[in-house]
Amino acid sequence: MRVSRIILLALVLIGTLLMAGCGSTSAGLGGDTTAPVVSSTFPATSATAVAINTNINAVFNEKMTPSTISGTTFSLKQGTTPIACTVTYTGKVANLVPASNLVTNAIYDVTITTGVKDLAGNSLTTTKNWSFTTAGSAPAALAAVTLGGAGNFVALSKAGISSTGTTSIVGNIGASPIGSTAITGFGLIMDSTNTFAISSLVTGKVYASDYTAPTPADMTTAISDMETAYTNAAGRTSPTATELGAGDISGLTIAPGLYKWGTGVLIATDVVLNGSATDVWIFQIAGNLTMSPGARVTLTGGALASNVYWQTGGSVRLDTTTHIEGTLLCMTEITLATGATVKGRLLSQTALTLDSNDVRQ
Repeated sequence: MRVSRIILLALVLIGTLLMAGCGSTSAGLGGDTTAPVVSSTFPATSATAVAINTNINAVFNEKMTPSTISGTTFSLKQGTTPIACTVTYTGKVANLVPASNLVTNAIYDVTITTGVKDLAGNSLTTTKNWSFTTAGSAPAALAAVTLGGAGNFVALSKAGISSTGTTSIVGNIGASPIGSTAITGFGLIMDSTNTFAISSLVTGKVYASDYTAPTPADMTTAISDMETAYTNAAGRTSPTATELGAGDISGLTIAPGLYKWGTGVLIATDVVLNGSATDVWIFQIAGNLTMSPGARVTLTGGALASNVYWQTGGSVRLDTTTHIEGTLLCMTEITLATGATVKGRLLSQTALTLDSNDVRQ
């Protein structure tokens, strides 16, 4: 009987261990053995007339091991000549940033070797190769969008500005044609001239359409200039790329240019805008611009937030602790969740809602 009990306990223990092993989803025995794939690229395979200042992006279908994505496994050549590039990896996106502009009217070949691996250690099954051809001439410099009187404001709205929590704004804010009663949560204190107010949350001045002249006329001009700037940005033609990332630009490193989408745009992981102090980015977005919690848009290479424009036909939603740089030219509402920060301007043709945010030019 004693031997039988020992055998029974041993069988129970073995069964428990087997069940635990079957329930495991980690790499190793019974774990992930599926090879990763490259789900999309920019430029696309056989693309032509590609801008010479372009960056190359490859999007994987799953997260990869960052240390396996390097100049050895992800490279660019013109013929047999290697092109010097900086290699970065964010989210599911690998980026190649050429050290200098590519040459015109040339064929470039991109290679991703089987040395890249997913988090479980699975490699690409075959080397990924594709090519593209650059444009026959250098693109004309993209002109900045003129803001006019709207450029005097870091936050401007037609339907009101509200704030909760400890918001900090550096620069002027204003609302028109709606009056000052629609500027809430700022504890406004009217100046003795009655032409502007001040707030402990604003390092600057607060203006509204119902303040003393010349403020009403100045606000009308600022709102008109905001609408003109929106129309100008939306009307630019000859985009550098259309539908980049199919509307999901998470993890991309984006060169200067004009980018156009017929839908909304999602930023779920960090995006880098890489260029010089004279380069311009205009993003034409027909739908909404949405940033997921913690996502950031940052500038490198000397690029300036004043040369970046996000023109959105829908709304803008910046989730908690996000960061974006540039001027938001929004047809509808702009909403910043708790802790979101902005280096640039918030120009809304409806309402602007803030919650413990930092906004500055």
